Amino acid sequence: MTDKIDYNQLIQRAFRDMLKGLLARVGEEGLPGEHHFVFVFDTRVPGVHMPGWMKAKYPKEMTIVMQHWFDNLAIMDDRFAVTLSFNGVGESLVIPFNAIKTFADPHAKFQLAFEPIFEDKTPEPDPTPKTKPESGGVVSLDAFRKGP
Repeated sequence: MTDKIDYNQLIQRAFRDMLKGLLARVGEEGLPGEHHFVFVFDTRVPGVHMPGWMKAKYPKEMTIVMQHWFDNLAIMDDRFAVTLSFNGVGESLVIPFNAIKTFADPHAKFQLAFEPIFEDKTPEPDPTPKTKPESGGVVSLDAFRKGP
């Protein structure tokens, strides 16, 4: 344990949990009245999934709006998935809660600001070989074979 309480981290976690609960409720009941949600998220955070054309157009940050039409809203522990309409075409997005920079409900005049977290829970495999090439450029495969 450290000798300091990180209140900012505790508040960020609490607000993300509140947001997760709010989206779960909207998934069950829909958006009430004139409420609508505006999300700004960092597209570089591991776990963000979006079509290639979107990633090319928004390489760092993207804003989405959940209002009149959205579909397939699914809430998981660390992310949510939703299908939104872009130029009349439904596109699926997966957004980790850690990628959200701002959340707003303009109808309620409510807004939250977050600090994106870039932690990657599934590290990429190391591309460097575990064995050095033998003389003559031959690589030993013994290190790559599964044992009994």
